[in-house]
Amino acid sequence: MVEWQWLDFGSMPGADLYEVLRLRQEVFVIEQQCFYSDMDGFDQGAFHLLGWLQVEGRRTLAAYLRCIAPGVKYPEMSLGRVVTSPAARGGGLGRQLVAEGIRCAEALHPGHRIRIGAQAHLENFYGSFGFQAVGEPYDEDGIPHLEMLR
Repeated sequence: MVEWQWLDFGSMPGADLYEVLRLRQEVFVIEQQCFYSDMDGFDQGAFHLLGWLQVEGRRTLAAYLRCIAPGVKYPEMSLGRVVTSPAARGGGLGRQLVAEGIRCAEALHPGHRIRIGAQAHLENFYGSFGFQAVGEPYDEDGIPHLEMLR
């Protein structure tokens, strides 16, 4: 059973922030071999969705995404840094994460569209949530991406 937390940056305990940054680094920098600055200045104004699982009696961050308000990064609100831990993959947690993220984001910013910069190989996955590709594919850190809107 996933324990979901929806927090603004100022409400996030330091230990939880550490786990968020550790997971993002583990997947986006090390696993995907993308050497980029993860600290992009958007975290402080974002809301963050953390998905915790109990693993061997320990509370473990298994899923995460952030929501940036409309007009900050894009005209629409955006979901980004969508990630599940390698150990938690294969059981539908990514699908739960995106569904919960959309629900929380729409409650926070009702009536606004959602933009994502998705890895191109996940187009059908995000399409199943109502996202549609807009524009041409682009390269981001050596990985093909698509802008998608819902």
